[in-house]
Amino acid sequence: MHSVIRPNAWVALKLPSGATRVIQVTPNTTISLGKYGAFPANLILERPYHLTFELEDKRPDENFSRIRVVPPSELYAEIFADEQSPGCSTPAGEATLPILNGEEYSVVDTESGDIVAQSTLDARQTLTQEQIEELKRDGTNAGKNVIAQLMLSHTALDQKTSFSLAKYKLLKTKKYIRRFQVLPIDVPNFSHWQLEERDANKIMDIRAEMMALVGCWANVHYGGGDVFLDDPHATSEQGQEACPSVQPDLLKGRWLVMDDTCGLLVAALAERMGVLSPPDSDDEDSEETNRVTDKPAAAEKQEKPRGEDEGLSEATKQGSDTEMVDVQETSTKPKADPKPKKQKPRPSDFAIPYSQTNTITVVHGASQPNLSFLNYWGFDYTSPNHPPHPLVSHLMTLSWLQLLKPELDTSYSTPPLTASAETLSSWKPSRRGNFHRKRRRYARIRHIVDSTRAGNFSGMVCASTMDPISIMRHALPLLAGGAPVAIYSPNLEPLSALADCFSVSRRTAWTSGVVADVADKSNEELEHWPGNDEFPLNPTLLLGMSIQTSRVRRWQVLPGRTHPLMTERGGSDGFVFTGWRAKPAEGKVAAKGKFKRKKADDVSAVDSEAAEPADGLKRKIDDVTAADSEAAEAKRRKIADATAVDLEVARAIDAPA
Repeated sequence: MHSVIRPNAWVALKLPSGATRVIQVTPNTTISLGKYGAFPANLILERPYHLTFELEDKRPDENFSRIRVVPPSELYAEIFADEQSPGCSTPAGEATLPILNGEEYSVVDTESGDIVAQSTLDARQTLTQEQIEELKRDGTNAGKNVIAQLMLSHTALDQKTSFSLAKYKLLKTKKYIRRFQVLPIDVPNFSHWQLEERDANKIMDIRAEMMALVGCWANVHYGGGDVFLDDPHATSEQGQEACPSVQPDLLKGRWLVMDDTCGLLVAALAERMGVLSPPDSDDEDSEETNRVTDKPAAAEKQEKPRGEDEGLSEATKQGSDTEMVDVQETSTKPKADPKPKKQKPRPSDFAIPYSQTNTITVVHGASQPNLSFLNYWGFDYTSPNHPPHPLVSHLMTLSWLQLLKPELDTSYSTPPLTASAETLSSWKPSRRGNFHRKRRRYARIRHIVDSTRAGNFSGMVCASTMDPISIMRHALPLLAGGAPVAIYSPNLEPLSALADCFSVSRRTAWTSGVVADVADKSNEELEHWPGNDEFPLNPTLLLGMSIQTSRVRRWQVLPGRTHPLMTERGGSDGFVFTGWRAKPAEGKVAAKGKFKRKKADDVSAVDSEAAEPADGLKRKIDDVTAADSEAAEAKRRKIADATAVDLEVARAIDAPA
C-alpha cells in the first residue's frame, strides 16, 4: 500500500456527515464533494493519507477553492480545552474561532479570552432559511460562521444540558463544516463502504471481521519468493516447442479459492499474502525489492537500469506481439553515428508467466470470473496486456469444467497452432499477433489446469452461493495433508449440513464397515468417492470441524444510557465453517506403546500369580467331584444293606418249620 496519494489511485473521502465517497484521483480534474464544494484533484496528489483537509473560500482572482491541512490542535481543540480548563464557562462542545480583523464578536470566553462565536445579530434572534442560505453563499472560514450564527440565534440554548448542547453542535458541524479526510482503499474501508452505502448482496454481506476470521483460520500468509519455470526457448520451427511439465516439488504456498464476492475475498487474501498492491517505487526498503526471486536463466542475464519498468512480469512481456528493445543508453557521440538498437530475444510462446509459489487459484462457474472489485487496487483481469502488477503472476483462474472435465474444454484440448518461420514471415502483423496470442493462451490454460489438478494446495477458502457439500466433494482431494479449510456462508443451514457429513457417528459407521460400496477401494479411490445418500462425503477426510460467528458492534457509552447504536445496519451475521484436511493411513492402525523389559524372576512370579486362580478352580472342581462320589458310595451301601435284609427275611420264610 502506498504511503502517499498517487495519480489515478482510488481513495475514500470521509465527509463530515459520516458518508464515504470512493473516487479515482485523476490528474487535472475537479473533485466534487456535493454541497461541501469542489477542488482540483492535483491539490491532494503526492500528499500522505489520513490527513484532514478543509476547503477554503475562493479567492477573488481564482475560480476554484484551495484546501488546507487542518492541524491536530484545531481538530481536537475541544478535548484540549476540557482537559486544560475543566471549570471553563464555555459550553461543552463549543469550538473557538480565530480572531479576524474588522469583525465584531458577541460571545467571548471570559477566562481564556478565546472567541466562541462571532455575530452582528442579537442572540435572541432566530435565523430563517433565507438567512442561512445567504450565510452559506457569503460564508467564510469553511462554514464556521454559519454554525456560530445558528448557535447564537438559538433562544433556548441556555436550557440545554451539556450532552444535548454537544449533540446539537455536532449535528450542525456535520451539516455545514467543509472538511474531509482522505483514506486509502484497503479491504476494511472498502467492505464497510460496500455494506453501508452500496449493494451488500454483491459481497454476500461479508464484513471485515468475517474476512479476517476466514483468512486467519485458512492460515493465509506470504508463501515465499517467486519461482518461475524455465523458458522452453523459441526455435526456428515454432512447432517444435512444447509446454514445460508441472513440477510438483515447486508448488508451494498456494491457496484454492471460490469467490462470489466480485473479488473482495481475493483482495483480502492477496493483502495478507502481500500481492495486492504494487510496491512503492520511492520506497527503497520495500519488502518486494528485498525478496529473492528465482527467475529463468534467460531473464537473469538481462539486467534493466532504473529508468526502465522495474518488476515487469513475464505475462506482460508475452502479452505484446512486438519484440521488446532495450532502452537506448546515453551516448556522447554525435547523432550522426548512433549506436544500433539491440533487440532482446523474444520469449517463447509456451513460457509460463505464473509463479509456482504464493499464488491464488480461483475456481468459478461462469465463462470468466467476476473479479471487478480488483479494479480499485489497480488490477484489471480482463486486460490482455496488463501493466506491472503482483497479481499478474500470482492470480490464476479456471472454471469447474476445466477442473473436472478438461477434455471437454476446447481451449485446453485443442492442440496449439503451428507454423514454420517462412510461413510466419509471409503473414500480416495482425495475423501473426493472433497466432502468438492463441499459443500463449493455450500455454497458460494448460499450466493452470495441470497445476490445479496436481493438488497439494496449502489451504482452501470459500465464499460461494454453491452448495458447500458439492464444492468439498471435488476440492478436498486437491488439498495437502493438514491443510486448513474455511468456508463462509451468510446462512447457517448449509454449513450445518456440511458439518453433519463429518460427524463422529458417521465416521464411526464408516470405519466399522457399514458402507458396502467402499469395501474393496483404496485410499486414493476413497478420496474421489462420489458419495451416496447416507454418506455424501468421506467422513474421514476432514477433522476438527467447527462453526463460528463474530460481529463487531458499535456502542454508545454514556452514564445511564449505554446501548448498541440503533442505527447500525442489519443483515446477516454470517458463519464460518473450519476444519483440517486428513490423510487416512493404509490398512489398520495398531496401538503401540513404550514397554519396559521385565526380568525372568518377575515373569515367573507373574506367571505363578496368573496360574493360582486356575489351580484354585481345579481344586474346587476336584472337591466337588470327590463329594459327589462319596455321596454315591453311601447311597450304594444303603441300597446293598437294604437288599441284604430283604434276602434274610425271605430265607426265614422259606425255611421249614
